[in-house]
Amino acid sequence: MIRYRSPASGRPLRFDSAHSLSDGRSERWPVVDGITYLRAGSEALAAAALERLDAGDRAGALVLLLAENDRWWTEPPPLPGDLRRVIDGKDEISLREAMRLLGWGRVGDYFAHRWSDPTFVAGLTLLDAHWSAPRTAFELACGIGHYLRALGQVGVDVVGADVVFAKLWVARHWIAPQAELLCFDADGRWPVEVRTDLAFCHDAFYFFANKPAVARELRSVAPVVALAHIHNAVHPNLSRGYGMTREVVQAMFAGAVFYDDEVLTRAGATGSMPEPGASRETEAFALVIGAGPAAGRGPFDLPLPGRTLRRNPLCGAEGPRWPSARYAEEYGPRVTYSCRVDLPTETLMAPQWAEAARRRELIDLPERW
Repeated sequence: MIRYRSPASGRPLRFDSAHSLSDGRSERWPVVDGITYLRAGSEALAAAALERLDAGDRAGALVLLLAENDRWWTEPPPLPGDLRRVIDGKDEISLREAMRLLGWGRVGDYFAHRWSDPTFVAGLTLLDAHWSAPRTAFELACGIGHYLRALGQVGVDVVGADVVFAKLWVARHWIAPQAELLCFDADGRWPVEVRTDLAFCHDAFYFFANKPAVARELRSVAPVVALAHIHNAVHPNLSRGYGMTREVVQAMFAGAVFYDDEVLTRAGATGSMPEPGASRETEAFALVIGAGPAAGRGPFDLPLPGRTLRRNPLCGAEGPRWPSARYAEEYGPRVTYSCRVDLPTETLMAPQWAEAARRRELIDLPERW
């Protein structure tokens, strides 16, 4: 399902050891914890990590790779001692503690509570509304693997890609251990060839500078492409990315079905089918191309029977408790939950919890959340 090539020369890459890929000449690229690192522009970091891997120092290689972030990041890098602690504790510590040690700050808040964000609900609803029962799926800019986990729970074999190695490493150990994971910069020449039934990108397409090229790559990956939460350039938002107008996106995906993001969120919270259409003024929109509307909601309408649900950790006795003022500003007006006080702290998914689960008052959180 995956072929590798050098992000520098384009030559094919093959495994020459358990921890590296090689072009058979002068190039080698590291593979750590099953995560292939092919980030163009980071050749020196890749070489330094390989030096440690060749010496049997996996932890030393991880300290180097986990400190790297994307070009939008403005916070100081994590402390080496904190990175050693997260590496040593990966099998015991919580997801939230891991992200704290990685120094993710507000991004850690975002990832910790994404399970009930209105944008996450919208993305699941988009997949549901055009569900074509894919056997395989590829997610670009997968972050720490929220959607990889959801797709994997319904039997889909998943591949996730992101430009930040640390996010993929967290996905490997806390969220989606079964996923194939690739680290590369999708704005340049893709160093991988991936073929799946579904290609998906959520809340990230607007970050790419070369969007037409990324769109072509996604169309080559799968017959069905779904893009969720694309920021509208004519609407103010808190993103640092490059917003897009509906007309620009329509030109890249001619024939796609479009949705307003808020329509998807409301449909997800009620279990209904969303109405297609994207207004010019919407904050964000989504699209699907290659699959028509499903006959009804797909597998993400409700958590699977028997899954353990926990009360939304953002819900207090007096209502929502926001992790930050920024989070409250970005998501507070659009959340789907009202923080009922009569819900159990923990329970198994059953019909009587359907309404609370749809509204995200009860959530299927990772075991070591």
